[in-house]
Amino acid sequence: MTDTAIPALTFTGDELDTFARTADALSAYLGKPVLVEIIDASETGFEWALFAIPLGIEEDDTEVTVVQVGGAKARLLGSQGGLNTADETYTCRFLWAIQLSDVEGVRFIKIDDQGEDVAWSNELTEVLPFDLEGDVLADEVDDLLLNELDADFPTPTRRTLH
Repeated sequence: MTDTAIPALTFTGDELDTFARTADALSAYLGKPVLVEIIDASETGFEWALFAIPLGIEEDDTEVTVVQVGGAKARLLGSQGGLNTADETYTCRFLWAIQLSDVEGVRFIKIDDQGEDVAWSNELTEVLPFDLEGDVLADEVDDLLLNELDADFPTPTRRTLH
């Protein structure tokens, strides 16, 4: 009987790109930096992506799950909300994580801020807050902007000038 190592479950390049774009889109949407760090498979046998928002200096963290993100060897994706993350470690509010799975028909498991499995799928877009592949988000944002513009600048009533 031979002892063969089971290969670690790792994200593909496309999946990593999707995580980066998700963090960047969330940063823009929330107006706060959203960090995504890829945690190595060496300890657990599978990679996972951790999404978090850096806490402000005076921000109360008593009712949120706190994680440390970053550091010298961290694999951070996306633009990191403009933060200088080269060697910095940030105390963050944990949003959620996506872990890889070897269960048949389930590649991704979403873990909420309480550590509970809340979604699972073979498609990454089904466990993320929105689908970046299509124009669905763009259409929703366009509609939202148009509604805001209509509220800010109502159609003027017609007047006859003499």
